Amino acid sequence: MAELTLDHITKTFDDGGDEIVAVDDVSIDIEDGEFLVLVGPSGCGKSTTLRTIAGLETITDGEIRLGDEAINDKRPQERNTAMVFQSYALYPHMTVRGNMAFGLEESTDLSDAEIDERVTEAAEMMGIADLLDRKPGELSGGQQQRVALGRAIVRNPAAFLMDEPLANLDAKLRAQMRTELQRLQEDLGVTTVYVTHDQTEAMTMGDRIAILDDGELQQVGTPLECYHEPANLFVAGFIGEPSMNTFEGRVEDGRFVADQFEYALSERHLDAVGGHDRIVFGVRPEDIEVGGDADEAHAYEVTVDVVEPKGDENYVHMTFDADYEQPETFTATIEGLRRVEAGDTVTALFPPEAIHFFDARSGEAVLNRSLDTAEDVEPVL
Repeated sequence: MAELTLDHITKTFDDGGDEIVAVDDVSIDIEDGEFLVLVGPSGCGKSTTLRTIAGLETITDGEIRLGDEAINDKRPQERNTAMVFQSYALYPHMTVRGNMAFGLEESTDLSDAEIDERVTEAAEMMGIADLLDRKPGELSGGQQQRVALGRAIVRNPAAFLMDEPLANLDAKLRAQMRTELQRLQEDLGVTTVYVTHDQTEAMTMGDRIAILDDGELQQVGTPLECYHEPANLFVAGFIGEPSMNTFEGRVEDGRFVADQFEYALSERHLDAVGGHDRIVFGVRPEDIEVGGDADEAHAYEVTVDVVEPKGDENYVHMTFDADYEQPETFTATIEGLRRVEAGDTVTALFPPEAIHFFDARSGEAVLNRSLDTAEDVEPVL
């Protein structure tokens, strides 16, 4: 186990004379035993970043350190890391036991008895001890995924590297394995870098998440920090389902003025947006209060366009301009037992304490809601 440091990592590819920057000057300090999730849209550079750590790609610039040792020039097998791939990459002609033991046989001086002991312990930990004599073709997707994880565990590495290991599983099994992976990582205490494009995995699994876009690092923080205090418009739009609602406008006479509505600003709002001629107003769907007094400050009469029932909650898509052929909508999340129908006129309130503001030109956040309002659940003593 060790700290893992990415120090100004850059990776470029040559595409017929054109230089493609896949990872652009990324720096992240990953603590010993931390579970860090790299997340972002397809093609953002997250898997390439992971492959540079593993040694499967050579970095163009920067330094990678595991503990106090630079590992840039080390071969993959010399880096003391273990990688779990999306495809599991199991040898079809070998048994589960053979797959889990192969890496140890090739890269260590352990005796057969020591290797067998490690394999058996890892198999019991993963709940696959009764499958050791089967071959991958006889296993389900979830079982193959456990074998791939067990193969990494027996290496006893300083860091785990996981490239979307749950992507090939069905939704129910994926949710179950998220919990198992978290528990496993906590028990082992191994520094882990986990790649996914699924923001639900990122939010629920990571001690911290690192958000990438177009090869550039956008923000590193805890899931709650990235959700409630996004560094820029990209993070605000990418983290959260449904996405944050945004409206572009300007500040006039103490009010935010957009094409759809005007919003009276508090002194706190005005202090934050001063000096920004074009700003973006943002509010999370769950923060919008649907129903109530239309005469209340910051409340607006809007028309329901589409309702998406989810069971425990409903996504309500509403619009200020219902008469348009293709009205611009925004989304609110309400409880599943509250009924609302398309075409209804309802009240939508945007609470002042939940508003975000971003500079329209740079996209950088100028005001976020505060995490200080979070409430602790009192434990039973």
